[in-house]
Amino acid sequence: MKKTLAVCVWLVTSMTAPAWAQQRPLVTEDPETIGSGLILLEGGFDVQRGVNFPVSGLEGNLLRIPVLGISLGISSIAELQIDGGFYNRVTVTSREPAPLSGQLDFTGDRTSDVEDLVIATKIRLLSETPSRPAVAVRFGTRLPNAGNESGLGLDTTDFFASGLFGKTVQSIRVVGNVGLGILGDPTRGDHQNDVLTYGISLARAVLQGVEVVGEINGRADMREGDPPPGTESRAVMRVGGRFTRGTVRIDGAVLIGMTSRDPSIGFTAGLTYVFKAFNVP
Repeated sequence: MKKTLAVCVWLVTSMTAPAWAQQRPLVTEDPETIGSGLILLEGGFDVQRGVNFPVSGLEGNLLRIPVLGISLGISSIAELQIDGGFYNRVTVTSREPAPLSGQLDFTGDRTSDVEDLVIATKIRLLSETPSRPAVAVRFGTRLPNAGNESGLGLDTTDFFASGLFGKTVQSIRVVGNVGLGILGDPTRGDHQNDVLTYGISLARAVLQGVEVVGEINGRADMREGDPPPGTESRAVMRVGGRFTRGTVRIDGAVLIGMTSRDPSIGFTAGLTYVFKAFNVP
């Protein structure tokens, strides 16, 4: 019994930085999975200023609380992820005519809704070696939980497929993502826009349990002409830090929008906890 408990504790506490590197405050996915039978829980909040919603014509300051995520290690190489949130609120600072602005159904200068739910699976194909990076694939679907009436949702179902790459060089972890996003047209049910998704992140250990992290993550519209509203190019830079003690991590980061539709500035902070939950046959 004591030996079994010791093994469980070792599995959790000996997780290396690569296995955690895909988590808060970064959104660029690391190819490493969390480990067989482990569960990762994360929660936090975002505050963003100057966010643009081109489908509803709203612009304002966004509060997301809580931002939640759960990852389940369904095998040593596979992971199931569920991400979402209960409350998104925008304090509206301006309104412009937009394709679906006529569907807005709220009064005053505040509107709120739930977060769209994202369900994804990550599968590691190659482990990292001294001569090559770790390689994985990730497939995800975003469900239309937020509605057009609040101005915060698109009522579309989107699909994503990405290749993930990661390599550790001394104290620096470098992770890259590249893939395809199939985004529904919120104004027409028979149209879609295929976009290039990308991300690159760096995490550097500066002290025991302390990392400085940064990334640029976004999507690029590749079609000729104007894209359907809500599927335009977007990108956000994040710069912050993480502090890990045992199986708990605290994080925080500043967000800087890279396009006119992204937040001018923002902040995120949160907490991550990992524990051994079940045995995989």
